[in-house]
Amino acid sequence: MLYSYNTEKLLGIKDVIIKNIETNNKSNEIYIEIPVKEQKCPCCSMVTKRVHDYRTQKIRDICGYGKQTIIVLRKRRYRCLNCGKCFYEKVSFLPKYQRMTRRLVEFVIDELRNESSFTSVAKRMSLSVSTVIRIFDIIEYGKPKLPKVLSIDEFKGSAGSEKYQCIITDPENRVVLDILPKRYSYYLTSYFKDMDKKNVEFFVSDMWKWYAEIADTCFKNSVQIVDKYHYIRQVIWAFEAIRKEVQKMFNKTHRKYFKRSKSLLVKRFDYLTDEQKQQVNVMLYVSPKLCSAHFLKELFFKVLDTTDKDTAKKLMSEWILAAQASGIPNFKNCANTFINWSKGILNSFDYPYTNGFTEGCNNKIKVLKRNAYGYRNFNRFRKRILHMFSHQKDKIMAAV
Repeated sequence: MLYSYNTEKLLGIKDVIIKNIETNNKSNEIYIEIPVKEQKCPCCSMVTKRVHDYRTQKIRDICGYGKQTIIVLRKRRYRCLNCGKCFYEKVSFLPKYQRMTRRLVEFVIDELRNESSFTSVAKRMSLSVSTVIRIFDIIEYGKPKLPKVLSIDEFKGSAGSEKYQCIITDPENRVVLDILPKRYSYYLTSYFKDMDKKNVEFFVSDMWKWYAEIADTCFKNSVQIVDKYHYIRQVIWAFEAIRKEVQKMFNKTHRKYFKRSKSLLVKRFDYLTDEQKQQVNVMLYVSPKLCSAHFLKELFFKVLDTTDKDTAKKLMSEWILAAQASGIPNFKNCANTFINWSKGILNSFDYPYTNGFTEGCNNKIKVLKRNAYGYRNFNRFRKRILHMFSHQKDKIMAAV
């Protein structure tokens, strides 16, 4: 009796009678039976305990001890004495018309919250890939409710017929809201058309032209913010172009030295040690053009130290004039870009919202895509991404 109770406790299923356990190299088969109980007829709702016959059913369960677990259930059919209807007894751990336990289905769905592929989950659970996909297809995610802060970005998904997909997030609460198959203006306009946009106070994006158009048409009353990373890297790219141009003029030894000293040149001069500052000064002394580019880069970093929009506007105007007067085409183009995106760039100094969370999500999506060797079906790809980040919504609901 004690042995039976411990086995039942280890199995994790209550109110069953364990008849036998057979094991081999690949699987453990557990033979069980449910005690005879009063059952309600599905037709007339009368209660009966009359057993009509028995059927044996094999049920797949969660793998244990490195082997597949199969529950062999001796299942009863009851007969209603009132209407004569024959029906199966209710099994708490087995969904209707299924041949796998409820907890196995829940475990597979929970495992798919990770970046694992369908194939790897199927191997761990000793299931077929098609079975895992069929379980996952039960999940559905509809259109979200737009938050106070809306962040939008694209990533290379290559799902369906498009190369780039679009991700919409709530950076304030760190929640992924939706994945869209296209990033173009006409599609985004139709997507946001019927949605309630009154709650959106801030619209965060990178410097993609269609996002600016969407912000002006669909979110007129919201504050448009350009992500800091995307306009800072414009200056870094301009400086890096000058560094590469200058280092090509030297011999092989000096060229390698410049290339290996890239981090010293890009890093803020104030953050360097005295020895590193001396090394940078030597490199800048070699080329007046590189010295001018380095001066503009450092001047721009001082603009980033400001904490309010008005001061940033004044310093940014001075930097744009200096870049245009420098005679360096790369920084002239950078200055023109800042003029075109001045509204969103200046707003980033007054508000703390960025695309940092969204970019982190994109990195995780790339891991998911790489593990699965890509997705052809966009709808399944979308659901997989939303399911992978669904635990974030659960945490917010629990906190509320």
